[in-house]
Amino acid sequence: MLAGAGAMAEWEIANAKSIVSSRKKLMIIGLMVIPIILGGIAFADDIGPLLPDLLGGKKAYSPAFYSLGIFLVSIAIGVGAGLITGCIGAGGGFIIAPALMSAGIKGILAVGTDLFHIFAKAIMGSVIHRKLGNVSVPLAAVFLIGAVLGATAGGIINRVLYEINPVLSDAFITTIYSVMLGFLGIYALTDFLRSRKADKGGGAHGGEEGVEIGAMSKSLQDVKFPPMIKFDQDLIPGGRKISWIFLVLSGLLVGLAAGIMGVGGGFLTFPIFVYVLGVSSMTTVGTDIFQIVFTAGFASVTQYAIYGFIFYTLAMGMLIGSLLGIQIGALVTKVVPGITIRGFYAMAVLAGFMNRIFALPGKLGEMGLIPISPGFGSILNDIGIWAFFIVIGGFSVWVIGTFLKNISSLKRKEA
Repeated sequence: MLAGAGAMAEWEIANAKSIVSSRKKLMIIGLMVIPIILGGIAFADDIGPLLPDLLGGKKAYSPAFYSLGIFLVSIAIGVGAGLITGCIGAGGGFIIAPALMSAGIKGILAVGTDLFHIFAKAIMGSVIHRKLGNVSVPLAAVFLIGAVLGATAGGIINRVLYEINPVLSDAFITTIYSVMLGFLGIYALTDFLRSRKADKGGGAHGGEEGVEIGAMSKSLQDVKFPPMIKFDQDLIPGGRKISWIFLVLSGLLVGLAAGIMGVGGGFLTFPIFVYVLGVSSMTTVGTDIFQIVFTAGFASVTQYAIYGFIFYTLAMGMLIGSLLGIQIGALVTKVVPGITIRGFYAMAVLAGFMNRIFALPGKLGEMGLIPISPGFGSILNDIGIWAFFIVIGGFSVWVIGTFLKNISSLKRKEA
């Protein structure tokens, strides 16, 4: 799972470098930001919105309220996510939706905006996958059948719940994030403690995941339900085969998670491919990145954008912030021990978990599902918000401080 997260981070870093190194792409981003800033000034001065129907103002995308302040907040969130991605070597997208919801953005809008942000960065970066591994097009194509169906179902679920009750929608998304971040946080913390113990004892690390497959993978690959999809021809003589039905079902699960949570789904794809389907790590990384571009693009446009659940100004702010954060974070890894970085990853994930789990009682209380006073629910929510932003903010300050302190040595290493 952590290997998959690391591969996603490498891809995001490559995307960021591709954008930052291109004057043309930077100019496009600059031109897109100018009307956002002018619109914010117009709002602030009560002159009237310049582009509300295009950029998520009071009229269009009714759940959104645009101001220059919220645009700056989105940049800060993007910087935090970028620092996590670049420094920790794991996708920082898991903090974006919780951070946006903590800033007062509706859950469904946070999900749609996060998906669009992933898609925009992937398209602008234009780094699908060549260096990080192989792309198995047949594997990805069949997987995408399920991913598209799953993303559609996830989008429909979110929209239906929002139409029933916006609080119910927020509670549902919060519950899903609580479960996923709780599981991932415990896993990351256990991995950190195990790694620290191994480092002290001089323990060795294992080999490449997916070269040797387990009993479950062998059983699934023995099911001959045509058509059979062939993969890993470059790794195993004659390659391996698996029935299309298992790929579609896997895609369905990943697409459902992406559609509901607003993430690329890479944290699920990697363990499913390697440990369940028996695909090599090398093929998994490339194929997963390939599917994320299409899954995020399809879900963001067809399930959220056309229904008005994408806040474009936030997406632009997060894109700008993440480009900066990723560059700084990637440089800091050269002067910080890897074990320290793993510890920060576990802490960041657990902070996201605390943020959502503390927000849940208040939302359930609003719907009358649990006996809790609005005041107490608000206190719990505030505790989760403060804990989250203190941890992420403290981490960001530490990374940027480390970067500034080591600028001279980093320049020498780059040279």
